[in-house]
Amino acid sequence: MSHSLRDKLLGLGFTASAKPEPKPARVPDKQPGKRSGGAHARGKARHGDKPGAAQKAARNPEEIDLARAYAIRAQKEKNDRLAAERAQQEQARLRREAKAKLAELFKDNVLNDPTAELARHFEYGGKIKRIYVTADQLKALNAGELGVVQANGRYLLVSAQTLDRAEAIFPAAVALRVDPDAPTHAEPYADPQFQVPDDLNW
Repeated sequence: MSHSLRDKLLGLGFTASAKPEPKPARVPDKQPGKRSGGAHARGKARHGDKPGAAQKAARNPEEIDLARAYAIRAQKEKNDRLAAERAQQEQARLRREAKAKLAELFKDNVLNDPTAELARHFEYGGKIKRIYVTADQLKALNAGELGVVQANGRYLLVSAQTLDRAEAIFPAAVALRVDPDAPTHAEPYADPQFQVPDDLNW
């Protein structure tokens, strides 16, 4: 005993929509004395070709102002988008030129030692990175006589003078510069209020 969906809907109170009556096919009048394309008919066709003319006249000034505002806004968004693309392309071009200059600068000034075994960790780009150095290089690096730059995904050990020149060309390339005169960060819990009393029972 299966009912179709239509029967169930009719049982719930939905009514079937009335089908529109088909219109009879139009038969053109073929009378010998009448011309179908008279001047009056052409005039009607000319007026019928432009249905928007009456609508344009019926538009009020608020609709015209709104349409103009939308057009101005769309043009402004397009101009802003094009300006942002141009600025992005200019930045990419400057970055490429700076990297080419850095590659030329680092060609003979890299001090990385392939036999180095001491890892010097540093923070760059929000992540902890490392470079392998010798004991003498580690002392010089911590004293600020050497620095680390990033080029083509590698970390290069360079002298302080080369580091200064690299920073002048492309500041983002400087990965590590140690300032020996910088004040050391105080331990946040060195304050006496955070010290554990001697008579504290656990």
